[in-house]
Amino acid sequence: MREYFIALLMICPAIGADETSMIAPICDVRVVATFPHDVAAFTQGLVIVDGQLFESIGLYGKSALRRVNLPSGQVLQETRLAAEVFAEGLTAWREQLVQLTWREELALIYDREQLQPVDYFEYRGEGWGITSDGTHWIISNGSAELRWFDPMTRRVVRRLTVHDGERPITALNELEWIDGEIWANVWQQNVIARIDPTSGAVNSWLNLHDLLPDIARSNRDAVLNGIAYDTTSQRIFITGKYWPTLYQIEPTP
Repeated sequence: MREYFIALLMICPAIGADETSMIAPICDVRVVATFPHDVAAFTQGLVIVDGQLFESIGLYGKSALRRVNLPSGQVLQETRLAAEVFAEGLTAWREQLVQLTWREELALIYDREQLQPVDYFEYRGEGWGITSDGTHWIISNGSAELRWFDPMTRRVVRRLTVHDGERPITALNELEWIDGEIWANVWQQNVIARIDPTSGAVNSWLNLHDLLPDIARSNRDAVLNGIAYDTTSQRIFITGKYWPTLYQIEPTP
């Protein structure tokens, strides 16, 4: 895996969430504001730090890490990854950004200001989504399991199965830590799970079916994927792969 890091310096269907078997309450959302989003971006991860928007873009030969102007959607800065790397989830960690890769079993650590890789670590299995509770990195791999990593040792210190009632929720994808909950996209589904990080139970579901109608999506891969939380303003942002719009939303009762 080290060759990928050096180069930087120069998915299987899953069952997911079936609404007919959901036990946790389902909530709608209200769109507060909309912003332009690069419709060519295969969005894998979304993060806001100090009012700045960062985005992880996937696909082999197209993967990148971007700094994006939130109001205009303009790409202000971009670091391209090696063609052999498929970028995935993204999270902020202190003065750095941590970006997963899909099958390369490699996470890249960037200086947030320069947007250049300064370190890396390896993990087993696929990498899908990543977030942080302020103490650990929490990583999904497309299953129903979330793994907690110690940022110092970079080893797994905890595993948690996400479930709604007795049913495991698979295909957990992009993650975001919001007010003591883990919010998770479910791959190819128009819902977000709000997860209790202690028990793994889904506290509630967000229904996002009406956010971007299917008719407005450019292709079958234009699925919901991307959650960012601005802790300063307490704003929540949602987008998807190849979506033309970034949405600021609020859950409704």
